[in-house]
Amino acid sequence: MSDAATAATPPPQAQPGNVVDPYRAYNFKLVIQSVVQGHFTRVDGLGMVIPRLLWREGGENAVVRTMPGPVEYPPVTLRYGLTDSTELLRWLFKAVDGTVERRNVSLAMLNDAGSAEVRRWNLIGAWPCEWSGAPLDALGKELAIESLSLAYDRLKLDDAPATPPS
Repeated sequence: MSDAATAATPPPQAQPGNVVDPYRAYNFKLVIQSVVQGHFTRVDGLGMVIPRLLWREGGENAVVRTMPGPVEYPPVTLRYGLTDSTELLRWLFKAVDGTVERRNVSLAMLNDAGSAEVRRWNLIGAWPCEWSGAPLDALGKELAIESLSLAYDRLKLDDAPATPPS
């Protein structure tokens, strides 16, 4: 088989007799405006909600029909260890001053080796909407973890080509 045919072979699918392990949730990177921001330890809230709109058709009172409503995107919360970088805080304070600067943000899930993207979620038109500073405790030994929440207009999914397991 040629190298081109091998490269085009899709990864094995989960089916009886062929076990495929899920990707690990700890292998990810965050990309803001094409710059990798690697300080994040956790991302919460990634998702969307499509509310159901209910109505009854005239003459059919026993049946309730549904249709999709407008898509809603909850804010994504980034948790990270406190670093010397002030880039994200400067972005937040621009919004505090009334200048909301929308940026495209990507969350990329990596394979188990951490060497290749397997899935990418793009948050279109994101801007910081909430920040929580690290709890400060002179007697504590915990890491100083801040959190930053991003609101965004749209979520797009890019499926990166998954590499076959080695």
